[in-house]
Amino acid sequence: MITLRQMSFLVALAEEMNFTRAAARCHVTQPTLSAGLRELEDRLGVKLVERTSRSLLITEVGEQVVEEARRLLDGARRIETLAKAHLNPEEGDLRLGAIPTIGPYLLPRAIPEIRETFPHLRVFMREEMTESLLEGVESGRLDLALIALPFETGALATEPLFTDGYHLATPESLPLEEARRELDLLLLERGHCLQRHALAAVDTSAFRRNAHFEATSLPTLIAMVGEGLGMTLLPDLAVRTGVAEGQGVRLTPLPDACPRRVALVWRRTTSRAETFRRIGEVLRRSARDGGFARGNGRERAAPACTV
Repeated sequence: MITLRQMSFLVALAEEMNFTRAAARCHVTQPTLSAGLRELEDRLGVKLVERTSRSLLITEVGEQVVEEARRLLDGARRIETLAKAHLNPEEGDLRLGAIPTIGPYLLPRAIPEIRETFPHLRVFMREEMTESLLEGVESGRLDLALIALPFETGALATEPLFTDGYHLATPESLPLEEARRELDLLLLERGHCLQRHALAAVDTSAFRRNAHFEATSLPTLIAMVGEGLGMTLLPDLAVRTGVAEGQGVRLTPLPDACPRRVALVWRRTTSRAETFRRIGEVLRRSARDGGFARGNGRERAAPACTV
């Protein structure tokens, strides 16, 4: 029977493309690594690695086996993590995802306190779009995710953290009323939930939207506004980190705009739910202490918030 050890040898060799480095990575001798790969090839009945005195090549079938091996090893690591988390939910790896319009503006402030509160927890972070994050949590690729509501979260547990309002960003070179009258509204590209949330936050009849331009990030939007090419809506979370400072942008609070609701989501079957709630408290506290948050995220949404 093939073993995870043999799989790890093959993956290490495919990534290092050198027997000496692959053996060191696996903490074995080179002869042990070579013997393990030969045993794997004999068991499968196919050639996985072509070796010459000068080169090393992973065969076509070998590349396919490497991909399957990676999935097997990832699955084994998840099993180990699950067992460790069940024994002690505050130890082991924690894979936290966040959308790009929240992560860069909240996590740098919150992560030091998370590490102090949970010293035996290793936090790994990823930035992805909301749909990808939810898929990652559902599949087990991620443990929890930081998203903005409203968004359909299916069967996942949802912990509201705080509400996040908006500022209107217009060029400093134009008076506010002139900017609002003459410039188009610029938004993030489709896929960013902030696009839908921003459109639902205000009375869109008061703005003329530029449907031919969609930005990939908030810094891009801010740069476009600073050049006088339009105006946009920025979440308070980003504004209060100084993201628009020195960019030639005027920021006007929109207290009547319907805020988005920042929340954590995780699988209901996890054994670490209480730990995740405590992490949520740290995030909520970081947002409040940084002056980012309004309320606790549990307010009922007004009809205008429907997305």
